[in-house]
Amino acid sequence: MEEIKRPSEEVSNGQISKRNKSPVREVAESLIIAIVLAFLIRYFLFQPFYIPSGSMEPTLKPLDRIIVSKMNYWFTEPDRGDIVVFRYPLDPSRDFVKRLIAVGGETVEIRNNQLLINGELVPESYLPALRMRDFGPVLVKEGHLFVMGDNRNHSDDSRYWGLVPLDNVVGKAVLLYWPLDRFRLLEGT
Repeated sequence: MEEIKRPSEEVSNGQISKRNKSPVREVAESLIIAIVLAFLIRYFLFQPFYIPSGSMEPTLKPLDRIIVSKMNYWFTEPDRGDIVVFRYPLDPSRDFVKRLIAVGGETVEIRNNQLLINGELVPESYLPALRMRDFGPVLVKEGHLFVMGDNRNHSDDSRYWGLVPLDNVVGKAVLLYWPLDRFRLLEGT
């Protein structure tokens, strides 16, 4: 009976010993594994983004860097108050970051500088005093989101271009990591 051996094994004195890989091969294998893991993490779990404008001030400032979790909404729906990154409905090649104000089935209205959802005042302690134009009421269709920037006076948002389909949501902003002096977890309302 002939013994079968694996290509990476040698038989010596009846014992099987593994051959050592060359250092170049080990480095190449490590690099390939690192690249594959980085790809999987970036495209399926977490992705970095930078903030290009002041539409989310004071929460996020221009040139801030954030981490977005793509898995937060795998098993749950987005919640009112979440900071979400989504593909802009009028040009899906662009990503926007805004605060989720209302979900499907809710009615949004701004009256006397106050946000109302389904006719009830929504406290927004994360915002400074604002002067906003009256808006709505608007009923949010099922499967869609109504989003606004925290800098309501200088934000291109759902008040101007409409609702965001749920399918356009990339993920939830979970961490502000740059600049270091502003490092913190990002939470909803």
